[in-house]
Amino acid sequence: MHDGQLRHSGEPYFTHPVAVACILAEMRLDDSTIITALLHDTIEDTKSTYSEIARLFGAEIAELVDGVTKLTNLQLSSSEAKQAENMRKLLFAMSRDLRVILVKLADRLHNMRTIRSMRSDKQAQKARETMDIFAPLAGRMGMQWMREELEDLAFRVLNPDARSSIIRRFITLQREAGDVVERITSDIRTELDGAGIEAEVHGRAKKPYSIWRKMQEKQLSFSRLSDIYGFRVICTKETDCYRILGVIHRRWRAVPGRFKDYISQPKTNGYRSIHTTVSGRDGKRVEVQIRTHEMHEVAEAGVAAHWAYRDGLRVSNPFAVDPAKWITTLTERFDSGDDHDEFLEHVKLEMYSDQVFCFSPKGDVVQLPRGATPLDFAYAIHTRIGDSCVSAKVDGIRVPLWTRLKNGQSVEIITAEGQRPQSTWIDIVTTGRAKSAIRRSLREEDRERFVRLGRELARVAFEHMGRRVSDKALGAAASKLGVKTANELLARLGSAEITAQQILRALYPDLSVQQGEEIDAHRPVVGLSPEQTFQRAACCQPVPGERIVGITYRGRGVVAHAIDCAVLAEYEEQPERWIDLRWHEGRHPAAHTVSLDLTISNDAGVLGRICTMIGEQGANISDLRFVDRKPDYYRLVMEVDLRDVEHLHTVMTALEAESDVAELGRFRDPHRKP
Repeated sequence: MHDGQLRHSGEPYFTHPVAVACILAEMRLDDSTIITALLHDTIEDTKSTYSEIARLFGAEIAELVDGVTKLTNLQLSSSEAKQAENMRKLLFAMSRDLRVILVKLADRLHNMRTIRSMRSDKQAQKARETMDIFAPLAGRMGMQWMREELEDLAFRVLNPDARSSIIRRFITLQREAGDVVERITSDIRTELDGAGIEAEVHGRAKKPYSIWRKMQEKQLSFSRLSDIYGFRVICTKETDCYRILGVIHRRWRAVPGRFKDYISQPKTNGYRSIHTTVSGRDGKRVEVQIRTHEMHEVAEAGVAAHWAYRDGLRVSNPFAVDPAKWITTLTERFDSGDDHDEFLEHVKLEMYSDQVFCFSPKGDVVQLPRGATPLDFAYAIHTRIGDSCVSAKVDGIRVPLWTRLKNGQSVEIITAEGQRPQSTWIDIVTTGRAKSAIRRSLREEDRERFVRLGRELARVAFEHMGRRVSDKALGAAASKLGVKTANELLARLGSAEITAQQILRALYPDLSVQQGEEIDAHRPVVGLSPEQTFQRAACCQPVPGERIVGITYRGRGVVAHAIDCAVLAEYEEQPERWIDLRWHEGRHPAAHTVSLDLTISNDAGVLGRICTMIGEQGANISDLRFVDRKPDYYRLVMEVDLRDVEHLHTVMTALEAESDVAELGRFRDPHRKP
């Protein structure tokens, strides 16, 4: 089917599926996965069809090939919203049969190995996609060797200068210090022989990207980076792992805080090993991983070890994780993500997580990503525990909620009735589950606040029209405006999605909200030609009665700025763009929005009184946002719809007379565009 097709390099196309099949064969995967690798591009790139593959090779392989084809068609590096949806599809494909992802990862690995024949822009796109999605996915599945190679191949494309610099420094280091890997490997073998333990010892320098990432995270120069060498000791029995650990710690000094026992507490992808870092020759830090041969097979193959064959027979590895259970643990918490950003955040947190294991007071083990806090621990137990958390004890000592947890610590969560999540908690927690629960609670709290604010705004608007607001009237308005309930209508009014004027017009369409002839809000100025459009500048928000000048903008018509607007200085050298404007004389509608910057007391009822006061002056609040919240005061920016400068002065005078208003001014942002 691929006859006559060529790759970008000019080679026959079939060399690619053969190379992908070889990668999977080296991983000793089952026949179906390897056949799928050979056929993985046939449905997409040739005349072959699903039914033809099913007839020739069976339904299982046809399903796998079709799954790989659908994954290939996902544009994973597109916009955030699209990327989130495609990630959902990726995880769904994984949940149906994980081997689809194994073929896709091998496909991406070979494409990255041969990426030089692609256009430079395509190289950058594929490398970024690999770094963001495929490399962390390989790591999450336990295939660390593939993750490291994918990252390094992408690093070569995205930052070739940094990679070359690290390689040059490595060469210099080897020239100065000799073959450190060989010397330390020999030292470890000598110690093990002396203890009568049979084991293989392998050493290597870490990959350039791994070193680069560590330099960036720890903000260290290459010369100050210590553990750039890694060693593996592979033995026969689990008991030997702990004997080897004792031998190494007796010979070299262990680095505090760098010991992890993934044998007693395995990772969710089946990974088991002991990690320790010691000070080796010349004080150089080296990381040592200790594991059995069976553990090593899972460490190399990860979740793929479930399908491993040797000499034509299925290998039964007691440490291989059940793929169905693994995919469930990965995806079970993603369904609660209400928006695209949140979902992608969940995925990336899960992809990159490395675990710590902590204990509840009852001795239950709670598994969390590295960097997790007591708040993450609380939400991992139950959302209700997290929401009502007030403090925590770690190993019996009370600690701040932002404390980073370490392996083996015992955590006790202290709760209190009436406690609600704080907005600052979002920055404290690291798990997707905790972030999602906190955001959900904050949204509910905001909704309650918006309902209260909406009720106050509705009351003022109705009284201004000589009417009384009632639940019946609000229910009727909600029905006419297509909103489910009266409370939902009030929440939208409070959050400025709906205006009080819209509610009044829905109930009283024949009632004029303003009396008398009004000037058209769309053309309230004199000095425009018939074809010119008009906008008020968002930076200075001029209102009728203030001196203004017009500036022409291509595609935006004429924008009116206040004569004292700081932005006008940018156009001093372009006099041809200036237009003399003035406001029409007469009654303007209350449609000119002005931003007020208020600092008010944080006391019950203060915000309601201020909203009432503004309504009593015949002005409408169209938006409100909190800039700063402190225990004793709030700072907020309030958008108020006004008629003219006289109306503005009336509102500001009324607010300044209020004792709970500490500061008041117009909020002007020179960077805000109309």
